[in-house]
Parts: sequence; structure tokens; C-alpha cells
Amino acid sequence: MSGAGAGNGEKRVLPQAPEGAPPAPEPKEVPAWRLLLTLGAAGALAGLLIVFVYQVTQPRIQAYKAMMLRLAVSEVLRAPARWDTLYVYEGALTATPPEGVVAEDTVFLGYREDGIRVGFAITGAEPGFQDFIELIFGYDAETSTVIGMKVLSSKETPGLGDKIEKDSAFVAEFEGPEVPLQGVKAARATGAANEVDMITGATISSRTVIGIINHQLERLGPMLEAYLEEAS
Repeated sequence: MSGAGAGNGEKRVLPQAPEGAPPAPEPKEVPAWRLLLTLGAAGALAGLLIVFVYQVTQPRIQAYKAMMLRLAVSEVLRAPARWDTLYVYEGALTATPPEGVVAEDTVFLGYREDGIRVGFAITGAEPGFQDFIELIFGYDAETSTVIGMKVLSSKETPGLGDKIEKDSAFVAEFEGPEVPLQGVKAARATGAANEVDMITGATISSRTVIGIINHQLERLGPMLEAYLEEAS
């Protein structure tokens, strides 16, 4: 059988052109300048498309981030009636930074309906186990206590590190502890006012959250106190 023969290693014989037939035309060589022109045009078109998509989507992305930040500020300050946006500039807080100057950081000061200050909402970010952890927390400078904490961005390990935002018991640990915070394992907790029970199996992520809050307050604490004294 022909099929069996082909399967046993026999070489196939390709059909030969009949004698006297003209040779097949050789493919034309494309000039290098035409290839470069085509690639350049394609690259330029792709670049214009990227710029167009960026310009169309960026305002929506920024608006969404602003909305999520507003919700986060309201959450960590326990739904204040309003808040002021303050800027860190040259070692102090100011409500109106100099024109054309980029502020070093942004802080939000919340108020109740009767005008009583609720506390500050402060953002921060540091590297965790997988990537940077970004969060916001509420802080009452008059009692030196944390009001609340919310993770804004995290890529920690699903089922372990991501518990810093999904574990309600861990998030609740940041409702009222004194600063500086001290992370402890649940079995070794002593009941001290500044203790935060870390998540078993996600101690690096837990410590990062605690470290962000402590480091931000260490840096901004004197500015917060000075601002309150001037505003009194």
C-alpha cells in the first residue's frame, strides 16, 4: 500500500517540471527603505493610538481614584460631616501651598457637624511581601490613637497576605489602639493599649501595615500637633 510505504521511510518524489518549461520567476526583493517606511508608519500609528486611548481614559481613571479616596477618607474618619485638605510643605501643614509647587504629601482633617475635629486621614505606602502596600488611616492627634485603617492598593498573596484588607478582625484592630503600634502574635498578646494582633501566616504583610502607620506618624506627628496648636 502506498500509505504504508510512505510510513516506512520511503522518500517522496516531487513532481518535476516538464522539459522546456520556463523557469519559475524569482521573487522580487523588497527595498530596505520600503520596509523601514512601513515599520515606521506602523510604529507611528500605534503610538498615536496609545496617546489617544490614554487621553480618553485618563480623566475617567483619575475621577475614579478621587472618588475611591473620598470614600476611604470618610470610612477611616467614621463619616465626618466635612474635611479640609492640607498639604505638607517645608516641614509644615498648609491649606494653600505656594502656586506652582508640588506638595510633599496630602493630609485630610475631618470635622463633625458641630465643628469639632474628628481627626486626620493620612495615606502611606511601603513594600510588603509581594509589592507595595498603599493604605489610608485615621488618626486622632489629641488622644494619640488610630481611628481606622483601609488598604487602598495591595498585591499580597491571595488567601494569606490579602487578609490585611479582607480579614475584618484584623482591620478592626486599628479602631482605637494607641501609637506607636506594636504588632504581636495573638498567643503573646498582653492586652496593652498599643498592641495589634498580626495575621498568622501573613506576618510580613501585617508588619508592613503597622510600619506604614508608625513611620508616617513619626514623620508627620509634629506637623499635625503644630497645626492643631495654631488652629486653636
